[in-house]
Amino acid sequence: MRKAGIIVVAVLLAACGGEEHEDLKKWMKDSTKDLKGQVPPLPEVKSFVTVAYDATSLLSPFDLKKIEPEKKPRSGSGLQPDLVRRREPLELYSLESIKMVGSLARGTNVVAVVRVDRAVHHVRVGNYIGQDFGLITNINESQITLKELVQDSGGDWVERVSTLQLQEK
Repeated sequence: MRKAGIIVVAVLLAACGGEEHEDLKKWMKDSTKDLKGQVPPLPEVKSFVTVAYDATSLLSPFDLKKIEPEKKPRSGSGLQPDLVRRREPLELYSLESIKMVGSLARGTNVVAVVRVDRAVHHVRVGNYIGQDFGLITNINESQITLKELVQDSGGDWVERVSTLQLQEK
């Protein structure tokens, strides 16, 4: 019974595919008769000369010697901060955050009044303020002059003079 069903289906399919699409097949044949497929040839592969790269004698760009400045022998000036000295409270703050708000004088003794955050402090000549070892060298009614010790790019300690101006409101 199965064989008979398969034969009937095969005969029906063969009968359907007859001349039903002949006009479509003729049009396809006419449209493509003058067309010729042409694929351009592949370009010729150029050969490159291999060059040996020997960088063992060169300095590596990832070596720290390349990015650190060359260390010079110390000039012997002996200029450096006293790292053993007990730090004063105003040395915790940067110089930019300290404001001079006034000064008091009794004879030759002059005291400057500075404000840090919301606290007010009195400083004298010889006190240290700021994070760069700033030693107060002079106080007058309009400014505080101090001498700071900072490191340059070569690692040497250098002095610089800074001032804190009176902040007027």
